[in-house]
Amino acid sequence: MGKTLIVCIGNDLAADDGVGHAVYRALVQKDLPAGTRMTLLGVGGIDLLEEIEGEDRLVVVDAVRLGALPGTVHILGWEQLPSIGSRPVSGHGIGIREAIEVGRRLYPDKTPRQVYLVGIEGKCFDRLGADLSDEVVRSVETATVQILHLLH
Repeated sequence: MGKTLIVCIGNDLAADDGVGHAVYRALVQKDLPAGTRMTLLGVGGIDLLEEIEGEDRLVVVDAVRLGALPGTVHILGWEQLPSIGSRPVSGHGIGIREAIEVGRRLYPDKTPRQVYLVGIEGKCFDRLGADLSDEVVRSVETATVQILHLLH
């Protein structure tokens, strides 16, 4: 099925923003398909482009604010990804859509055609040093299973 890059984003010192780290730790314990690599980023946005190495598929894992109940796991394909202008998806500045659009202009042969966001609805983003909320902790396994489905 080609090569896949999983980018888990977030700050594990800022409550629910650290869910990307929690999902990363869960995925490290799984048997991922050949051709899959993972990385952690403190922030997303344009920094995503530095991680892309010509993969066919990109799966971004991040805490989101889409208005659902905390702990809700959203699986959004390219067509469903909101732009920053329409709604703030995360607190990381430039959105995934904008970063990939820039990448497709600058590095058309390097940028993945399949892009997914696995977004976990957060509850608390402003308490430095706080742990993940209970709802978000319970969503980590669901998100991990959903990612494994995307990979197969």
